[in-house]
Amino acid sequence: MTDNAKGRVAGKVALVTGAASGLGSADADRLAREGARVILADVVDERGEALAATIPGAIYRSLDVRNEAAWAAVIGEIEGLYGRLDILVNNAGVVSFASIEDETLDEFRRLNAIMSEGTFLGCKHAIPLMRRGGGGSIVNMASVAAIKGVGPIIAYTAAKGAIRAMTRSIAVHCQERGYNIRCNVVLPGAHDTPMTRAALALLPPGEAGLDQINQRGQGAPEDVANLVLFLASDESRQITGAEFVIDNGETIA
Repeated sequence: MTDNAKGRVAGKVALVTGAASGLGSADADRLAREGARVILADVVDERGEALAATIPGAIYRSLDVRNEAAWAAVIGEIEGLYGRLDILVNNAGVVSFASIEDETLDEFRRLNAIMSEGTFLGCKHAIPLMRRGGGGSIVNMASVAAIKGVGPIIAYTAAKGAIRAMTRSIAVHCQERGYNIRCNVVLPGAHDTPMTRAALALLPPGEAGLDQINQRGQGAPEDVANLVLFLASDESRQITGAEFVIDNGETIA
């Protein structure tokens, strides 16, 4: 394990949403093991608290990313505890299978509230604290669904597309105002997480997504966490408004 005092994000404070499992838990663990003090945030409280107890220096806070008052409270608590926030990973997400003809408006709004609005609120409330601390790095989690057409997940695709576009706007905003805050977006393909496993179990045999996985396999959550660590660290200090596809060539085939 890396010495926390000498890690790649040593001394930084990081908030990771959707951190109770999957990509979020891998991100939180990787950042902590490279020296960051990490706040894990999720709505699955029992699992999140148990996970935080296994990560050096980490704490868990319950956070419904759709709730602006909850965001304000968590950011305020972070300022009180640490006086700063250097890294925000907007990772919270959920998927449901329905096409444009089958999806309900309520479900479309629910998914977009979690992912698109949750990312918006996270950035909105984190940026002032990052600015007061001298800068920071925001990493938003989108998906290759924002690049390629995926018929059965219209709400998920729409939300991830919004995150992809929002990231560029936030990067420009922060740069124009001299905030020293970078904002980048990661677009994963299939990775072996509980959400992915549950989603794949619902797909019928022969569906295009299954064929893609059979041909190229799935990445591990740690593969995405390694990229998040790079974007969170000062190693990427000249990178902002950029998108990083991590899909083993899925979108170039």
